[in-house]
Amino acid sequence: MNILITGATSGIGRQLAVDYLAAGHRVWAIGRNEQQLEELAGLGAETGAVDLLDREATLAWFGRLDRIDCAILSAGSCEYIDLPDFDSALLARVMRINVETMGHSIEGVLPALRRSEAPQLVGIGSAAAYLPLPRAEAYGASKAAVAYLIETLRITLAAEGIAVSLVCPGFVKTPLTDRNDFPMPFMVTTEQASAAIRAGIAKREAEIHFPKRFTLLMKAASLLPRGLWLRLAQRMKKS
Repeated sequence: MNILITGATSGIGRQLAVDYLAAGHRVWAIGRNEQQLEELAGLGAETGAVDLLDREATLAWFGRLDRIDCAILSAGSCEYIDLPDFDSALLARVMRINVETMGHSIEGVLPALRRSEAPQLVGIGSAAAYLPLPRAEAYGASKAAVAYLIETLRITLAAEGIAVSLVCPGFVKTPLTDRNDFPMPFMVTTEQASAAIRAGIAKREAEIHFPKRFTLLMKAASLLPRGLWLRLAQRMKKS
């Protein structure tokens, strides 16, 4: 397959690039860390140091692509809001990095996907979108937006035969989660995350979520009366 991966120089995106290359696929790796891009190029990847926040630059780079069978949009960031000070600049920054860059990438990659016989678009979201969580006003909102965007595209692109998958991971050990200062239950490695995502992509699953012990608990909690969940979440924050 011809596979494009954004956010390929760190965390889940990098592991996916490494694993797909090892399996013999042709990989286009997009990221900002030039050293990591050089290492991926040494493994056989075609690389691009693209600022996905720059729409024109992104569209120009993607415009050089011929055919992409699977586009995995993994670029993203995580920051938390600590009240009583509400940081609107932080909110805007997270929304831009997690949502706006995905929009630019989708616009850029769709023409190349349409040249594939079995195209697939994959967006990396988060299990954080299942429920409102303490301190996640910015990150959770951005991932809820990603979920809505990807799930809507699943409807609108179906007529073109483009499969669309949403990935909702729990906690994955990456440079982003290394900065967290709270318990992260059922954390998995990037290798485990990559294996789960690649298996779901191979099956063209609509939603790929893992680890199931965590995501199923989150899904079950989302069914609780909202008032009950809010009281539980407030207790979580106090503890």
